[in-house]
Amino acid sequence: MIASDVDGTLLGPSESLSARTIAAVRRAIEAGVPFVLASGRPPRWIAPIAKPLELTGYAVCANGAVLYDCGREEIVEVHGLLEPTLLHDIAHALDKALPGCRLATERVSTGAVDHDMRNFVIEPDYHNPWGDGEGRTGPRAEVLGHPAIKLLVSHRGMASQEMADAITALFDRDVDVTYSSSGGLVELSAHGITKATGLADVAARFDVEPERVIAFGDMPNDVEMLRWAGHGVAMQNGHPQLLAVADEVTGPAGEDGVAQVLERWF
Repeated sequence: MIASDVDGTLLGPSESLSARTIAAVRRAIEAGVPFVLASGRPPRWIAPIAKPLELTGYAVCANGAVLYDCGREEIVEVHGLLEPTLLHDIAHALDKALPGCRLATERVSTGAVDHDMRNFVIEPDYHNPWGDGEGRTGPRAEVLGHPAIKLLVSHRGMASQEMADAITALFDRDVDVTYSSSGGLVELSAHGITKATGLADVAARFDVEPERVIAFGDMPNDVEMLRWAGHGVAMQNGHPQLLAVADEVTGPAGEDGVAQVLERWF
């Protein structure tokens, strides 16, 4: 089985799939090898990647919290929901530890994906480093008032690593903290929910042992995945935390690093 992160791994600086990467992935699929996307992205952001690759299998979304069927465009499983009581407790502590932070939550339900933006609710002045303007703005009570698959914390004056260190010290046992951008945004998921746990679910469905999985990534939210997989591959321009646990380092996404490795076999 092959598992790959999306942003910064399959997608380079142009934020689009190259012809070389598409061809390499399709050859692997045609050879009968399951190819699984493993991303921090929510399910509604998967189709633009899955369709050019002709993926009809699974995608692990929201850093392991959601298992998504690309072919049916349906959510199959949801794991580790953050309940409103915990969300409010976290928010109260964050206000003291990171004054000026702003919050957002991502929500899903099983079945067909609802592309309505009510699934992503943000506080006023919430900052997304990608600047996509997505999300419905609402008061904190609305942001935290329903179970969520992840809580996103933004701060315009801090780097993501700095934020992650501070938050991890506060919630070592309650939530897992990670990030996929250095621009002042971190993501909190239920404790123990990672891309690795999501991929373990997929591997079991295909009766594939972890030792027979190759995984690609570039950021700290990929660390557990690369440790779990039999062969973990980091992108050359990946985060130092990932480079430290990788079995192999390939070229950057902008130079088709994933394809460089897959072309050995397909």
